[in-house]
Amino acid sequence: MFLSAYHFDGDPDELLPAYARLNAMFPASVLQFHACVVREGGLTVIDACPSRSIAEAFSDGPEFGHALVTAGLPAPRKERLGDVHAAFVSGEVVPT
Repeated sequence: MFLSAYHFDGDPDELLPAYARLNAMFPASVLQFHACVVREGGLTVIDACPSRSIAEAFSDGPEFGHALVTAGLPAPRKERLGDVHAAFVSGEVVPT
């Protein structure tokens, strides 16, 4: 599992409805791990893909770019975080 961060800069109150529109375009069943963090100055979305190559192909591809424009989100600053070594959710080990 490979994690990436997408940093959307702007007013969180304006970005959150656009983020909700973006999520409505993709089925939740395809998400391995996805978290949206509201931070000062914007949103940061942490997203997991099966591999780095899949993450790059999706996030650099035209479908994602079109979805961002359609949802009304600005182009994010993309940060490739790396392969997940271990993950825990509510004290439970999550297979990676």
